[in-house]
Amino acid sequence: MSIGYACITIGINENLKGCILKNATEDNLNQIIKHNLEVLDKQIQYNIDNNIRLFRISSDIIPFGSHQVNTIKWWDTYKERLLEIGEKIKKANMRVSMHPGQYTVLNSPNEEVVKKSIQDIEYHTKFLDSLNVDTSCKVVLHIGGLYKNKKEAIDRFKQNYKFISDIAKRRLVIENDEKSFNIQDVLEIGTQVNIPVVFDNLHHNINKVCDEKTDSYWIDQAKATWKKYDGKQKIHYSQQKIGGKIGSHSDTIEVVKFVEYYKNINGNNLDIMLEVKDKDLSCIKCMHCTQNIKVSELERQWAKYKYSVLEKKASIYSDIRNLLKDKKNVDPIQFYIKIQEALDIESNKRQAYNSLLHVWGYFKDKALDSEKTKFFLYLINIMKEKKV
Repeated sequence: MSIGYACITIGINENLKGCILKNATEDNLNQIIKHNLEVLDKQIQYNIDNNIRLFRISSDIIPFGSHQVNTIKWWDTYKERLLEIGEKIKKANMRVSMHPGQYTVLNSPNEEVVKKSIQDIEYHTKFLDSLNVDTSCKVVLHIGGLYKNKKEAIDRFKQNYKFISDIAKRRLVIENDEKSFNIQDVLEIGTQVNIPVVFDNLHHNINKVCDEKTDSYWIDQAKATWKKYDGKQKIHYSQQKIGGKIGSHSDTIEVVKFVEYYKNINGNNLDIMLEVKDKDLSCIKCMHCTQNIKVSELERQWAKYKYSVLEKKASIYSDIRNLLKDKKNVDPIQFYIKIQEALDIESNKRQAYNSLLHVWGYFKDKALDSEKTKFFLYLINIMKEKKV
């Protein structure tokens, strides 16, 4: 079992770059590609350091990867760098994937849209091939739109699927969506055309099949579409953002809900891709809450969270410190519940002041006089509620 996250790694505080079409010169594209591959390398290393073995690579890794404006043979130009990153992925036993965006619509009635969609699927395939990773590393695709006739839309998908290269077909998997094609539709397509099916729980909750079947039932049905070379069956998991648009992913994963769901679906036999705004942060806590871990793992996380917690409420800070004193009875669920309880509290200027003083203790003997003056000016302005 692996739990993973998609595209952006909060823990490295460095993002991919892009550009608009008019700025997509060869020099600019090369600079961006070099930068993005460096970021990807850091993401992979971060995942290794945090024992994360499932990761979705952003489609934007190669800017305009399937557009005619990008004439760079990036798979040749950056061959050695790509293989180097791929080797790191393989040595870590990490599984990576990619997910084309909303404009990749294989079942469109517009021939030009279909042509561009096939090009985009081939681009994603080429990138994974350039890493030299095996066929368990997938390209995830939605079926597309209804165009007022579901049967014709499905038939068009199956027909256009024939025009994809055999190499791409071995990487492609299909997923249910929240509007048009429910899990039953996608299973029928996957079975008929021989494509593995990814079950998405939030999409299913919004776009359910009429009969009352559990998520476990549909996950079991999807399992039959996965072959040995496809790797372990994979699902997508997310939670609805409270107060957000229907289908919006939550800012963070509520661990109690996740652990209950994980147990109900026998998650230990699945690869679970989390779709959530705080990305790797939720990934790590969900991993910790479903595995036997040592208290040292929680202490490592506590070092990252503790001043944010102290900034919100000192009593919760003390509760977590006491929780970590019990080295034999490790309780990651309560640990992360307490952290989230603190983070959900509205900021308090007095608590923020107190937290900053604690952090200042690490720097007070190293700071220049000018830095000390500036720091305490910030503190004074916080208490006066003035902008600095």
